[in-house]
Parts: sequence; C-alpha cells; structure tokens
Amino acid sequence: MKTLIKNGLIIDGSGKKGFYGHISFSEGRITGVGEPVGRDFDHVIDAEGLVVCPGFIDTHSHSDLKVLLEPHMEAKVRQGITTEVLGQDGISMAPLPLEYLKDWRRNLAGLDGDSDEIDWSYRTTEGYLKLLGKSGVGLNQCYLVPHGNVRMEAMGLDNRQPSRYELEQMKDIVRREMDAGAFGLSTGLIYIPCAYSKTNELIEICKAVREYDGVFVVHQRSEADSIMDSMKEILEVARRSGVRVHFSHFKVCGRKNWPKIDSVMELLDEANREGISVSFDQYPYAAGSTMLGVILPPWAHSGGTGRLLERLKDQSQRKRMKDDIVNGIEGWDNFIDFAGVDGIYITSVKTGKNNGLIGKSLKEIGEIRGIEPLDAALDLILEEENAVGMVDFYGTEEHITRFMKRPEQNVCTDGLLGGRPHPRVYGSFPRVLGRYVREQGVMELSEAVAKMTGKAADVLGLTDRGILRTGAAADIVIFDARTVRDRGSYTDPAQYPEGIITVIINGKTVLRDGVLNSGLAGSVLRRSPHCLGKK
Repeated sequence: MKTLIKNGLIIDGSGKKGFYGHISFSEGRITGVGEPVGRDFDHVIDAEGLVVCPGFIDTHSHSDLKVLLEPHMEAKVRQGITTEVLGQDGISMAPLPLEYLKDWRRNLAGLDGDSDEIDWSYRTTEGYLKLLGKSGVGLNQCYLVPHGNVRMEAMGLDNRQPSRYELEQMKDIVRREMDAGAFGLSTGLIYIPCAYSKTNELIEICKAVREYDGVFVVHQRSEADSIMDSMKEILEVARRSGVRVHFSHFKVCGRKNWPKIDSVMELLDEANREGISVSFDQYPYAAGSTMLGVILPPWAHSGGTGRLLERLKDQSQRKRMKDDIVNGIEGWDNFIDFAGVDGIYITSVKTGKNNGLIGKSLKEIGEIRGIEPLDAALDLILEEENAVGMVDFYGTEEHITRFMKRPEQNVCTDGLLGGRPHPRVYGSFPRVLGRYVREQGVMELSEAVAKMTGKAADVLGLTDRGILRTGAAADIVIFDARTVRDRGSYTDPAQYPEGIITVIINGKTVLRDGVLNSGLAGSVLRRSPHCLGKK
C-alpha cells in the first residue's frame, strides 16, 4: 500500500531538531520525508499534534525463546519497539550441540525460559534464524553470537582454560556464526560458562569478530566492587583486538560503590580520547533483573546445572557456597552483598508449587519457611532446577540520569519475560520519553529519540533502520509527547504504556489506536557476512 503520514512533528533519529511535514512510504520503504512522493495514497494517517519518528531499537532483549511461542511480542510493540537484538549475555539459543541440550536448557531457563513446544534440533545460528523465519516474527530480530554457547561447543561446560586448539576452534565457530548473519559477539562474564574465561580468551575471540567489523556486547565481570578492573579488562580487549565494545545495561551497583561513578566516567572519557569505540545501553530503572542462580559463586556452576543441583544437595558444598556469599570472593559480583536479602525479589519460577513466592523478597521467603533467607534461596534454586528469575535493587535516580546523558548511551529493556517481570519489559522507552524528557527535562526530545533509534542502529551497523530517510525501511512510531509514559510498577508490572499511538514495521501497521494487528510484519535481519580480513 502507498501510505502517507501527514502533519506530524518529524524527528528523524539523527539527533537533529524536529520539523513539521509528511512522510510517504510504499512496499516497506520510505519514499519521501518532509514532502510526500506521489499521490493517490491508499492510506492516509493524520499525525497532527503527534511525533513521527523511527521505530525504537531494543539493543538488549531476552525474547530468544519467547518469540517462537508468542511472535507478536505485544509488550515490545506497545512501547514502540520495532527491532530487538537477541543472543545476549553470552548464553542463548544457538549454537547448541545436541549433546549439551538438556543441561543448556536448564542453564538458559532462568533468563529466557524453557519449553517443550520448540524444535530444539537447529544446532547452529543459521538453523535458529531459519527457525525464526519459518515461524514468523512480529518484530525485526537481530542476533549476537553468544560466547557461552561457543565455548560449550568447543570445550564443554567445565571450569578450565581452553587449549590452543580449543581457542582456535572457538574462533572458527564465531566466524561460522558471523557468516550466518550475526551482528557480533555477546558475553556475560557473571554467567556460566563465560565466567570461566580469562582476558586472553576474550581478546582472541574478539579478533575473529573484528574480521567482520562486528560489535562485542558485554555484561562485564563486575558492576559492583570490582567495576574499575572489570572495565579496564574490556577496554584492553578492545585495544588489543580492535573490536568495537558495547557495555550491556551500564550501571554501578551497591551504595558502597556509588563513589566510583566519577572514576567510571573518566574511564569512558579516556577510552574516547584513545580512539577506542565504546558505547553502552541502559534501562531507566534503579533495579535490575536476572536469574537467582547468580547469587551463587561461579565454582558452584562448574559442569552445568546438573552438577550445580548435586552440589546444592551436599551439605558441605552448601556450606562452602554460603561462606563465599557471606565473605565474598575477589572479582565476583556478590548480589547478596550489594542488594541484600531484602532487596532481591522473585519474579518467576518453573513449577507451580512455588508460584506463591513470586513477588516475595528473599527475606520474606525465609520468614515464610522459618529458615535463614540464604538457606531459603538455595532451597528454591534446587527445587526449581535453577530456573528462578529475580529483581534486585542497586542504584538511584541520580545515577540513571548521569549515565543517560552520556553520548555513548542508548536505551534498552533487558526484559526477562517470565512470571511477574521487571516493569522495563513494558515501559523502558515510554519511561524515558515521559519521565526523563517531559517531566524532568534530562534531555531534549530529539536527543532521546536518537538514543532509541539512530544511535542504537549505529552500534549494530544497521544502515537502513533507526532513521527516517528516503530508501530506509518503513519502521515508524507515532506517539503523543504530551501523554506518553510508562505505567507499570514492581508490584504490578504488566501495564501497557500510554501515548504510543501507531507502530509501523516494514511498512505494515501493527498497532493503531490501541488495536494490535494479528499479522506478523517483522523480518529476521542478518548482517552482511562480508569479511574485512584478519587483523
């Protein structure tokens, strides 16, 4: 259909001030910006009084499994997201050798969920992306090669360092997955088996990513006590491999670590002066969300979830875990230490028997069960086979705005989709537009839109998304800047936002006046496999 959007305030995603005008598009591509191209339109949308901008890009998503079951991704569409990036935190769906299938599904369940309804026989990124295409997707989907999956295919799940042969094998696996269309490599250095890697392993693998000008997306080793050393490690990886670095969900956790924020900012400034390509994404909330299993020391996970469950049944091993949690381990982010048992809340479980604990803190669960909160947490991880989600409170509003203003920042959700999720699943992007732009004036509207669109596209190397220009994909959001806001809370998160009027993906209107279209308009996006050559 030939479509015209008329009379809107056009904010094109570049960071430039908005201007009033019209946009035309046909066959999934924009044909005119400012003035329409052609006449006799099949469909006209009057956007008077509204903002017209590119579709939002969620650079940190955990829809990897859910999209195969509920492809419309309504919680994302209703906040204006038209493209999301899967394969995060170094643990995702592919590659997945069948011999590790059972253990890996249990390892993945706390982040992305699990299901017997999925065909798990795809093995590689190529197979997974084809499965997405066959099933159909509501949003555009990009994929990152997960470091943990690569490590597992090359050397299993044990806590050890790779041989030279295994390291070369990992690099070849990364090349294979990049050839399939992945946009870069992700790692989660608090998650198993990524946590077992040392700096040199990351450098060598990132050399393969650099051959494709891919991006290295990293949940760094520490966002708390050891954040300075953690950041220096990743910047050294960038320096020695030449890879572009993107920090996931950037923050500083725990009251005792807040004084380090100035030093963190200076590290970013130093990287910029040195010419290192650094960016980061951020969700606009002072609480995070992940799997409860991260409260356990890394050694407890060695060999996979099956071995973890055995250790949890062994009283001597449990005592060692609790001692490490109480006393800490150098270089390990201790969630109990920085969030406390009263600042960690359960969001999802695998079995029905513990549904009543969703929304309860570890302190409350301990009181309910009449035992110490730490024992209650370990019992819950054992009972649910490590498939437990949580929310943890770590920071302040002031810190959110400081990082939000940085030029390296773009917006994300990092939304885990199971149980009673973090409100960021439903509201990250509208929250920025309502709370931080309209109400607090943290930044101008055009700058905020750029951080949701053009800036995010640049991180990934998407050349035809995140911008309103002739020839670009017709991914478009129309919203009311006067009313847009998030509505969810930590106790009642599943609330769709207000003010997102129309969402268009690849030229197809998927949301109009609060009504969701039943069709699937998304595409599985693949980065060009062109190899730049070894560096």
